[in-house]
Amino acid sequence: MPHIGPGIRELRRRRNLGIRRLALRSGVSHSSISLIERDRISPSIDTLAAILEALGTTLVGFFSELQQMSSYSPFYEASELPEVGSGEAISYRVIGINHPNRQILVLHETYAVGADTGEAFSHTAQEAGMVIRGAVEVTVENNSKILHAGDAYYFDSKLPHRFRNVAEEPSEIVSAINPPTY
Repeated sequence: MPHIGPGIRELRRRRNLGIRRLALRSGVSHSSISLIERDRISPSIDTLAAILEALGTTLVGFFSELQQMSSYSPFYEASELPEVGSGEAISYRVIGINHPNRQILVLHETYAVGADTGEAFSHTAQEAGMVIRGAVEVTVENNSKILHAGDAYYFDSKLPHRFRNVAEEPSEIVSAINPPTY
């Protein structure tokens, strides 16, 4: 599976854009874009979305192109799950990114101690997930609940929501989003 950075670089080159021009269009610094393209850092979802929008594509379109760069297998080793989060406080690793005609986004999420998605956000989809380790406070609109290993959630993502690790260890969630947001 090609990495995100080389995929962005290839997309930028196909559009005959220099890094500085892409930086101006996306609002992301040219040094950050350079580091992302060389897989030195992993972009946040918002940063990746801004870069891709400046390149004239979406998260779904980008990952569809990455899919075409690799061959399909129904099985994925841990090392083959691309990181689409910041990779530090919160990690989002995509399961089945190269599945043909993918209809659902499945993520393995890891939250460092104290990690928080920040201000509540919303998007057009439905989300479901299960905490598999630790404890995560999930807030959906005006409702909050601390979920422990084995507890789950399902909600309409149009409602503002956020996640916060409240455990004294990293917490993990396996989640699904439909339609895929990237």
